[in-house]
Amino acid sequence: MNRLFDEHIKREVLSLDGAWRFAPDKDDIGEAQGWFNGLPEYETVIVPSVWNMESGLYEYEGAGWYEKSFFTNGGCLRFCFGAVMTEAKVWLDGVCIGSHYGGFLEFSLIVPEVSAGYHRLTVRADNRFDEHSIPQRVVDWYHFGGIIRGVSVEKLCGITVLSNHLEYTLCDDLTTVNGHFALEVYNADSAECSSVITARIGDDTVSEVTVTLPPHGCETVTTPEFTLKDVQLWDVSAPNLYDVTIENETDDLIDRVGFRRVEVSDGELKLNGKTIELRGVNRHEEHPDFGFAFPMSRMKHDIDLALDMGCNAIRGSHYPNSQAFVDFLDERGILFWSEIPIWGGGFPEEALADSTVLERGLEMHREMVKYYYNHPSIIFWGMHNEIRSETTAGYEMSKLYYEYLKQNGGNRLVVYASDKPMTDICLEFGDVTCINMYYGWYRGGIEIWPKFLDELSARRKELGINDRPIIFGEFGAGAIYGFRDTECVKWSEDYQAKVIDYCLNLFHEHPDVCGSFIWQFADTRTSDEMGYTRARGFNNKGILNENRRPKAAYYTVKSCYRSFMEETK
Repeated sequence: MNRLFDEHIKREVLSLDGAWRFAPDKDDIGEAQGWFNGLPEYETVIVPSVWNMESGLYEYEGAGWYEKSFFTNGGCLRFCFGAVMTEAKVWLDGVCIGSHYGGFLEFSLIVPEVSAGYHRLTVRADNRFDEHSIPQRVVDWYHFGGIIRGVSVEKLCGITVLSNHLEYTLCDDLTTVNGHFALEVYNADSAECSSVITARIGDDTVSEVTVTLPPHGCETVTTPEFTLKDVQLWDVSAPNLYDVTIENETDDLIDRVGFRRVEVSDGELKLNGKTIELRGVNRHEEHPDFGFAFPMSRMKHDIDLALDMGCNAIRGSHYPNSQAFVDFLDERGILFWSEIPIWGGGFPEEALADSTVLERGLEMHREMVKYYYNHPSIIFWGMHNEIRSETTAGYEMSKLYYEYLKQNGGNRLVVYASDKPMTDICLEFGDVTCINMYYGWYRGGIEIWPKFLDELSARRKELGINDRPIIFGEFGAGAIYGFRDTECVKWSEDYQAKVIDYCLNLFHEHPDVCGSFIWQFADTRTSDEMGYTRARGFNNKGILNENRRPKAAYYTVKSCYRSFMEETK
């Protein structure tokens, strides 16, 4: 299960989570030897999980094969995968039914006519990297492999709704909504089929549309416009949600939405017409016991900790997080920055211009928008992070992704994080100027910050973008958990707390800055390529350690963020 609620009542859904047969393919011979017809040797593993937690595979990078037997009464089946790292190829009873690239996004495969009885589902996962990969090999997180989110099989009957977008405009009175649904519909029958699809928000039927499709046809249809009055807005202090039901006589799709407006106006970030300061953290969806297969109970715990500190925003670093996690954010009133895994530290200029990379990145944006569109907590679509934004290749990539997201992303701001703002030629493609900088850690002492802010303001004025507020997307310092020092030396908890305290108060007082995201929420395992700056094999800039035990900086952040909260009351 990849959501906090059931998405279907009428549609028959079978979870395939649990025990699977698994075999690593260290010599990459499985496909040539026909492992999709049955694994010759295997062990039992639990899905979702990462194979790096299995004995002998802690550092394994390559292909791994998963196999699951299941029973069905037959019919048109849709196989749904929450996420597979990083490239997946799927077989049903030895017949390839499709493939998918991209490790952090959902995908589904439809098989029209499946007989009743037992069947074998086989998945080949591959987490290797090459010059066309997103991300590239050098990343500041670990190359986990496996089926990291839930798997299910759905039985489709007649006209079915595969996905929905609620496209709406919030009127100036902030209580009236004009909108319509864009529905991806599919005919699961072997003959032409017609159906009336009804859309409800809460208990109210808001729209109906008649759909006629040829056998196994698929298209996107738009419902008639409707108006809702006296809506309760979704906000950080009142995260009001509405249940959505799209259904006909044989099928349904259940979702949740919230109505809000996010914009930049008068040089300020505004939510529902009110200026808001973002009090954020960067969070990897990673845990030392589970890798990327992050349990829902731990998601809730992370959110509880963030709220305890006074956070109202989280950045999903540096990839789409589980929909269940974003569901939690919708419920708890926390804003979210969702991005795809183009991490520039490992991206050479030639990769930015590579046609395969560009198309893969665009497809990741399409999928992120498709599956996450209705989440009200998402206010930023993140194009990429720390790429070579001073180059022509970086400019062309940014322009391509910005134009797509502005046209298709709904009421969100499009952003990216730059670590070279004085030479960056892409800043026009950010609705907010987002900066990653580590004065006090990588580049001199914290005393450089005021001069840097003056230089940044001057360059933004020169470029004509000083009407856009600044967000600090990353800043901070490393600390080894438990290392305290009266001299406040680097790597001590004391030094980390000092840097973060200085930065948070400086940013809070600056008129051009509308928020900050501390790097990072918790220590995370990282790749060997990051070298000596990653003691213990971890990025140690977490304000909690990898097991969520607080460092001194946790209490510093809590003091700062909660005092900022009081100022806005």
